[in-house]
Amino acid sequence: MSIGVAYTVTVRCQIDNRPGMLGQLTTRIGEVGGDIGAIDIVRAERSLLIRDLTVRVQDEVHGESLVNAIREIPGIDVLEVSDRVLQAHRGGKLTMQSRVPLKTREDLSLAYTPGVARVCRVIADDLEKAFDFTWKANSVAVVSDGSAILGLGNLGPEAAMPVMEGKAILFKELANIDAVPICLRSQKPEVIVQTVEQLAPTFGGINLEDIAAPACFTVEGRLQESLDIPVMHDDQHGTAIVVLAALRNALILAGKRLADVRAVVNGVGAAGTAIIRTLLEAGIGEITAVDRFGILREGDYQQQSTMQRIVASQTNRDRRRGGLDVALHGADVFIGVSRGNILTPAMVQSMNADPIIFALANPVPEGDPDMLRQYARVVATGRSDQPNQINNVLSFPGIFRGALDVSARQISSAMRLAAAEALASAIPPEELSEEYIIPSVFNRLVVPTIANAVAQAAIDDGVARVNRMPVRGGD
Repeated sequence: MSIGVAYTVTVRCQIDNRPGMLGQLTTRIGEVGGDIGAIDIVRAERSLLIRDLTVRVQDEVHGESLVNAIREIPGIDVLEVSDRVLQAHRGGKLTMQSRVPLKTREDLSLAYTPGVARVCRVIADDLEKAFDFTWKANSVAVVSDGSAILGLGNLGPEAAMPVMEGKAILFKELANIDAVPICLRSQKPEVIVQTVEQLAPTFGGINLEDIAAPACFTVEGRLQESLDIPVMHDDQHGTAIVVLAALRNALILAGKRLADVRAVVNGVGAAGTAIIRTLLEAGIGEITAVDRFGILREGDYQQQSTMQRIVASQTNRDRRRGGLDVALHGADVFIGVSRGNILTPAMVQSMNADPIIFALANPVPEGDPDMLRQYARVVATGRSDQPNQINNVLSFPGIFRGALDVSARQISSAMRLAAAEALASAIPPEELSEEYIIPSVFNRLVVPTIANAVAQAAIDDGVARVNRMPVRGGD
């Protein structure tokens, strides 16, 4: 398993300056499973050396075991242990920067009083002018209640802040959008809705993040109805758009059409529900939805949420009954947003020829990728250390960029489908392969390609305030 930067520690050691000491140290680190990334000399004296060793470890417990093992070596003292991730977050990851100078009295009078009063009157006479004379046209609120942080669960608003700050950085770096993290104390849908409604005049869009189901459905739906700016729950639609884009390219390799295939979606929470709705909007042939109780069937309401009842009414036309193994028999596509290690070779072999497997549970996919590739035509996961990573970072910057460019009033279904088509097209047909069905998050063509498609779809759909396409400079 690849070990990422998320578990990297820097150990500062004072080492007796005599032959063989560094060898003992590196050997001990290797014995406990550490992967040395760098060794730096901080200070050298006649009798001792101080070195910094950057070591990749599996997790925090592994890091503590490694440090304890180093402490056992005679002649070596551990002076300090720093976590690279924690150091990168110290003081937060965001700051605010002015776009206008403030060096003279004249600068002050232009940016603030008395000049700003004229701008206030212009906006008061026409509220739409806020898009012209404030940061509204290029700003997004990243809103969370901390109830579903990554795969960690309900950790609360303070613990959600690092994630929301990271999301804001992605908005800025990838799409030049000014984003503000807003983490709310209450997890009651009505309070979240009311709070965001009160904040909405400040922003040009609302990105909902890490809000648990089923509250996320209520919050997004009510805000879409009450606000005249784009609102999107990224955990739902961002993931769904990337899945649809990747699936379109995978089907090209498999020689199949979207309208002719049956997909099994395992996991009917926020992401799973949005994936199902998006695939249905895109015209997929059939979907079988599966949760922990088995295949969803219309009429089996005992253990279904309101949203699952809607999903059940739109899927499983053949009225299948049973578990995941039954659902997969004769299917063309598996999309998992559930839990790790539930797929077996027999399940995959029961699918139609050239099956497509999207095992997106994190950090452990629904099946071992190496095993899955033995039986499937295309395999994708949510992991960065595997080919074909399904990552919603590929979608949301471009979607909001396009929506803000034309001051859209909402993000419509047509805009989301246009985003998926654009993302899929970012890979030329001649470059498609079983290990390359979705572009890298660092492909700088992705955001403008999606943004242009979304902006045009907003204009065509009649939800744009600005009915002209933006002019984009070169990269």
